[in-house]
Amino acid sequence: MNQHKKTISRAELQQLLEEKLTASRIKDYCPNGLQVEGKNQISKVVTGVTASQKLLDAAVEAGADAILVHHGYFWKGESYEITGMKKRRLQTLLTHDINLLAYHLPLDVQPELGNNARLGQLFALENVRPLTTVEPLGVVMLGDVPAALQQRNAADWAAVVGTLLQRQPLLHAAGGDAIKTLAWCSGGGQGYIDVAFAAGADLFLSGEVSEQTIHSADELGIHFIAAGHHATERYGIEALGHWLAATTGIEVEFIDLHNPA
Repeated sequence: MNQHKKTISRAELQQLLEEKLTASRIKDYCPNGLQVEGKNQISKVVTGVTASQKLLDAAVEAGADAILVHHGYFWKGESYEITGMKKRRLQTLLTHDINLLAYHLPLDVQPELGNNARLGQLFALENVRPLTTVEPLGVVMLGDVPAALQQRNAADWAAVVGTLLQRQPLLHAAGGDAIKTLAWCSGGGQGYIDVAFAAGADLFLSGEVSEQTIHSADELGIHFIAAGHHATERYGIEALGHWLAATTGIEVEFIDLHNPA
């Protein structure tokens, strides 16, 4: 029955997440941690990639006391006015007394549960390591293809990525046949293709693609895969939720809302 449900305080939840993600040490484009204050006692958390209105409505329906996301609010350069879409989102949280916690770069770089770490696990690569020339460390990762899988060409890797991420990726084949090292950066990391090449990668994967990314791939001779911003960033927040449930005993539900981008 409900009176037996495990609960933790908002302060305890914030402290646990700070200890795991060390968000206060990372310079970002938005505030990390508690973005909107809700009720003090929390027994159910809904996790999702982005704090969209659809996720908020689903969390209300699920009876959540807190929402934990990768993409929250209050980004650098956005309008200060609380109107329209922003007003409706905040009104939903405040009306239902739901906490909103968001972790952007801290969740990209976390070495066990982060978006990029989880992608490396999905791809079953060896010697996975962060690219040390990029700040913050861990945004771009490198991994070696096991000898038994080195017969895969760029099209083979695109097919593998599509199966794993459940989304048809964009492939731009521009390198050689031998693919021994992959580099990747989840979300909007396509601008790191040059440093990936300099680090020795034969194939670079990110969530998005820009017009200049294709020229860089052609001129450098490195294969490129754009696998989707949402698709490459849903695994970190899901893993964080599993960790939170195992650590605290509270109920955590991951809600994955399809996004073709």
